[in-house]
Amino acid sequence: MAAEEQILSPDQRKPTSRKALYTALGVAIVINLAYLFGNHHGWVEDVFILVTIAVLLGVIVSDAWLRRTGLR
Repeated sequence: MAAEEQILSPDQRKPTSRKALYTALGVAIVINLAYLFGNHHGWVEDVFILVTIAVLLGVIVSDAWLRRTGLR
C-alpha cells in the first residue's frame, strides 16, 4: 500500500482558500464584537474580547501582507 502512494511536498498540495479564511475570521470578529454588548458590569471581559479581536485582525493583516510581498 505505501509503495503506491505519491510523495507530495507541502507546496504541491492544494492551497487553502484565502476568501474562506478571511470570511471565517470576519464572522468571528463580528461575533466577538457582539459579545461587547452584553449583560456584564466589568471591563475585564471586554479586555479579553478586544485582545481576541486584535489577534484575529492580526492574522488577516499578516496573511495579506505575506501574500502581497510573496513570502507565502
